[in-house]
Amino acid sequence: MAAEWHKTACSLCYVNCGLEVQIEGRSITRVRGDKANPRSEGYLCQKAQRLTFLGNHNDRLTTPLRRRPDGTHEPIDWDTALREIAERLTAVRDADRAAGRPGSFAYIGGGGQGNHSGGGYGKSLLSWMGGTRYFNALSQEKTGDFWVNGRMFGDQTCHTAEGVEECDLLLVIGCNPWLAHGFTNARSTINTIKNDPDRKMIVIDPRRTETAEAAELHLAVRPGTDAYLLSAILAMIIERGGQDAEFLATRTEGFPDVAAVLGRVPVDEWIAHAEVERADVERAVDMILAARAMTVRVELGIQQGRHSTLNSYLEKLLYLVTGNFGREGTNNLHTWLLPLWGNSPGQYSEITGFEYIGGLLPTNSMAEEVLTDHPNRVRALWVESSNPANTYADTRLVEEAVEACELSVVVDVAYTETAALADYVLPAAAQHEKWEFTLFDFEWPTNYFQIRRPLFEPLPGTLVEAEMYARLFDELGVLPDAATLAELVETARSDRAKLLRRAGEVMATHPGLAEIAPVLLYRTLGETLPDGAAALAPLWAGCHRTAKLLTTAVQRALGSDSTAPELGEQLFDRILSSPSGTPFSTHEYDEVWELVRNDRVQLAVPEMLEWLDRLDPATERPDPQYPFSLISGQRRSHNANQILRPPAWRKTDMDGALRVRSADLASIGADAGDWVAVVTRTGRIVVRAEVDESMRPMQVALPHGFGMSVPDTHGGRVVNGPRINLITDATDRDPIAGTPHHKDVPVRLEPATAAESEAAERDSERVREVVAAARA
Repeated sequence: MAAEWHKTACSLCYVNCGLEVQIEGRSITRVRGDKANPRSEGYLCQKAQRLTFLGNHNDRLTTPLRRRPDGTHEPIDWDTALREIAERLTAVRDADRAAGRPGSFAYIGGGGQGNHSGGGYGKSLLSWMGGTRYFNALSQEKTGDFWVNGRMFGDQTCHTAEGVEECDLLLVIGCNPWLAHGFTNARSTINTIKNDPDRKMIVIDPRRTETAEAAELHLAVRPGTDAYLLSAILAMIIERGGQDAEFLATRTEGFPDVAAVLGRVPVDEWIAHAEVERADVERAVDMILAARAMTVRVELGIQQGRHSTLNSYLEKLLYLVTGNFGREGTNNLHTWLLPLWGNSPGQYSEITGFEYIGGLLPTNSMAEEVLTDHPNRVRALWVESSNPANTYADTRLVEEAVEACELSVVVDVAYTETAALADYVLPAAAQHEKWEFTLFDFEWPTNYFQIRRPLFEPLPGTLVEAEMYARLFDELGVLPDAATLAELVETARSDRAKLLRRAGEVMATHPGLAEIAPVLLYRTLGETLPDGAAALAPLWAGCHRTAKLLTTAVQRALGSDSTAPELGEQLFDRILSSPSGTPFSTHEYDEVWELVRNDRVQLAVPEMLEWLDRLDPATERPDPQYPFSLISGQRRSHNANQILRPPAWRKTDMDGALRVRSADLASIGADAGDWVAVVTRTGRIVVRAEVDESMRPMQVALPHGFGMSVPDTHGGRVVNGPRINLITDATDRDPIAGTPHHKDVPVRLEPATAAESEAAERDSERVREVVAAARA
């Protein structure tokens, strides 16, 4: 009998392609693209094929842990763990209230890749604790972009989508979709554009990437100079009169102010600073002005580069000034089922002064919120589905901050580097052991949502996050009594339309209950959902919100003429009954203007224009002590986020090698395969060297997704590959968003010492033993 195929979705990047998998025991044995998925239509990349290694490894946690005085951990039962944590949380909350200070509880999480269902429950705890300090991966990467969107479009939840499938010019800046994806069916789309004589692609990237190889034009910009090059391109467009005057007059405000600042750009000087040819920049401008529909695709290359928030502003000006917005094949905004972030303009940390963007503070400031004498410092830290001890800049400082907290709790599937430092560790069910969803709904004009059904039962001793938080709130005494919960369950079962009203009445009479609405839905509506899908109960509220706000678009997507609240019920039922995913909104192009929160797009953002006026190449020359530019966290064929801990999942690049040009490697007296030291002001790590002539001269790269401690074959633990953030600096960051300059880290290279090489080689061999054992 043929093995059954189960539908799910990839969790290795935010495109979340639909998959079908075969399973044997507790293992995924085969993976293929799901042709029934309405968005990815069977597409499958090389990384998703290795999901066979996800979640089934010997570093899983199966019991709560409590830290001993000597720093080691001991196993405890769930009742003890939750009781003690509840007592300590209550003590922190009571002390905050007695002192009249803001909540000293901070939350890191909100959902890792493919592990989103716990996020709403964790944020409920943050709210109940009176805290506002919220950190996650978005505030390490994207918040500069959110800030600009808020100023230009009127709300930080306004987020742009790209019309890659329909454009005749794709402008790719600071990313390599061939490996990083970022839009649907990336490799197929790149090949389609490459082979179509009527479609073109420009790539702006220091490295000769796989995407650049397929492009009509590659501008190999010097690392850290994107803002100069983009400004020069914009100045040349305006100098030629290439702006779309009608679009600017009818849809925007502030163009004269923008044009005045760009008119002062010394174009030739800034092009020379970017180290590209004037003729190539002229050609790029020619292609932009000739395009019928241009779309701009950006990623971390500029969002974690020098001038990152300014970069985000300039890339938006490129398509707005030329009128490539709000049409097929251009950039647009998109709708949400559940927004990943909020809108929080004008709120600032009283400790660091950083602005909350999308409700988030910069990850780079987390340690400063703890390690201070300020009376309102962070005293309790809750980490869920995150590993800041490995992924935040300046690892040593982060470790010190976690250990300095009065209480630290980690919720995760594995014994991560952060878990090793925590007071308590709570073992969660893995991504494919529970009901989950994709959440990254970034499409336009049709947007999609997919739930993922569990493939396996949770490991004994683990809990789904929703149940974990519900039990914790029981211990905290926040939930209503059993009779009230039973009444709400019956209401949900008999007439869901009445549940919102009745739940509102209950919350009005129970202090603190409104702050944990997802938990209340889990304990009531969740009890009535089919096949144990209780953790998805908060999606019901999201469906009703979306149906009310976007009635026409949801009606189109569902083929329905119902209105709210019936439409919200239909959307929720459609999502639950569509294992391959389903459209939840379909728009007409002119409806994008309904999503813009300002009357018109505001082109003149004073802070950005002032920053642009201050740019000065003379202040940004390479430091001779650290002459190389390091890409810290390069995407490669077999690296991904840190949910894939087992090193055996990688087919290539087992050591996480430093990629460097042969001439640059020879300049320090080293050869390919040697161990070399990468040195910064904050630290030194030893890595394997690998020659890669696609790198720009004086540019080197290390991959993300390494540096994790895994069990070896001798009862110990070994670190697999470079732990990059031992050498990054938390203060080397964007002045507005606080995002790190990870794509341009000043470093120098040195030959490793004999002792360093010996130790590195020994660890590499231990990792290979782990891989051989896993594949045996």
